[in-house]
This record gives sequence, structure tokens and C-alpha cells, in this order.
Amino acid sequence: MIRIRNNFLREFPSDGRYLVGVSGGRDSVALLDSLIVAGYKNLTVCHLNHQLRARSSEADARFVEKLAASHHLPIANGTANVRALARKKKLSIETAGREARYKFFAGVAKRTRCRTIFLGHHADDVVETFLINLFRGSGTAGLAGMREVSRRRVDNVDLTVVRPLVATWRSEIDRYVRSRHLKFREDKSNRDPAPLRNRIRLRIIPYLEKSLGRKIRQSLWRAAMIAAEEEAWIEKQVPNSIGSDLAVSSLRDLPAALQRRQILKWLRSRDIGNVGFDVVENVRSLLDCDARIAKINLPQNRHLRRRAKKIFITD
Repeated sequence: MIRIRNNFLREFPSDGRYLVGVSGGRDSVALLDSLIVAGYKNLTVCHLNHQLRARSSEADARFVEKLAASHHLPIANGTANVRALARKKKLSIETAGREARYKFFAGVAKRTRCRTIFLGHHADDVVETFLINLFRGSGTAGLAGMREVSRRRVDNVDLTVVRPLVATWRSEIDRYVRSRHLKFREDKSNRDPAPLRNRIRLRIIPYLEKSLGRKIRQSLWRAAMIAAEEEAWIEKQVPNSIGSDLAVSSLRDLPAALQRRQILKWLRSRDIGNVGFDVVENVRSLLDCDARIAKINLPQNRHLRRRAKKIFITD
């Protein structure tokens, strides 16, 4: 049986209304089945066609439609030209796909007035994301990037993102799928070593385990979970920004670590995605009274300015 945290039912009772992201792959199919087995009935299946694999993507959408119908569940379908989005915003395919999915989820959440979504990320995803962010030089906010429960603001919609399978390994999901005789769609692109995540899964982790002579996945997962717990505590210590501006004087009085946290939290609350260390440090540079630069370019063709001891965002 797939392991779901003991107090999960208390925090997200089975008689509530929820969205569930279903791609058609084994992870999301296993998630949907395990929720139904646990007594969740008020689910809306959400599927986004990324238009990356032509007929295969269309077949995925039809498969999910039939799956939802077989459980008598409503479905919300969407499409996004992820490749075009990646080119336009100069993003990787994976990042563009993630942006498109959350935008789609936010739209469904707004239409259905249901702000909690279940996603099928599992323990191996946690480990891979941890390594990706570690190699990119992320701080603990990035290392804790895949939590069991997190909040995400997209297009002025506050989503609660729940990942019930973060403590479940891919091998356990495989056994569950076999035991339940579940059908799913196999994404052949998962075997392509070109994307960074696939290289980490197919080459880097096996190489490290062979070189070190021991399994490392559990240790990396534990480190990610510790970072997630610490990050959740730190976030509570950082006050929410009131209004649309940041006060330079009050921000300047904070230690550097809290300055970064406050700036990151503020940018995310303003729907600024894809925020990395360089962006945060550029914002911090505006705190210097002698700084000659008072304008910074942000992702999504937006800008940040300092004027009259205030920092604010413009289009």
C-alpha cells in the first residue's frame, strides 16, 4: 500500500473538495487511485496537454478523460504550447512546463472555488529536485523546494499544493500499480538523457552510488525534509509585506539572511516567478543609499524601482 502520512486525513479530510493533477503517468494514476481507495470522492481531475509530444500528448488527454469518467469524476482539461512559452520567456522546457501547469491549476481553482490541489510528486522527485537546486547554488529555500504542503500564489490565486507521496519511493509506486493492475501512459521522454532531471536520475545518482559504494537517496531525501521543516519555520518568522511597496529603511535594518527572505517572500507575493539568487541580490543592492542604479529588470518583462525610500514593481 502507498504510504500516506498518518495525520493526512485530519489535515485534509476525505469529505472535502480537492483538485488532483493527473498527467496519465504511473505516479499521478497511482495517486488518484490511492485517494479514491482512501475515500476521497469530491475530486476534480486536472489535466494539461503540454503539446510536446504531438499525438502522444493527445492520447494522454484522452486516457485521462476516460480514467476520470470511469470513476465518475469531473475533469478540467487545458492546453499550453510549452515549447513556444519556453522560447518566448527564455526558459527551459521543464521550467516553462511548470509555469504553464500552475497557471492552469490556478485557473481551475478560481473557476471551481477549490484552492487545494493534490500532486503526485514522490520521494525520488524530492531527491532529484534537491540535487538540481544544490548544483544551481540554491540556498535552503531552493533545497526545500518540494514540500508535502506548500502555498503558491499564481495570478492572484492562493493555491495550497499537497504532495501526499513525498515519502513514497518510485519502486513502491511500481509495486502498488502492479498490485492494483492500474493502466497508465508511459512517457518515453523520461528515458531521454538530455534534460537535466533525467541525467540526474539515469546517470548521476547511479554513478554516485557506485562510486561511494552505498545508497544515497535516503540520505538526500532526509536532508531535503530537514531543509523543508526549517524553511517552513523561517517563513513564519518573516512578516508578510503590507501594501505593494518595500520600505528601504526597515529592510536595511534586518540581517542579510532575513533581508533575502523578506525580498523573496515579497516577490513571490507579487507573482514574480523564477526568482534566483542574483535577482534577490540585485534587489538588496537598492538598499545602499549611495547606489546609483535605481532600476532592476525582473523576470516576465517587469521592473523593480527605488524612489522616495520605497521599492516597488512596475510593468
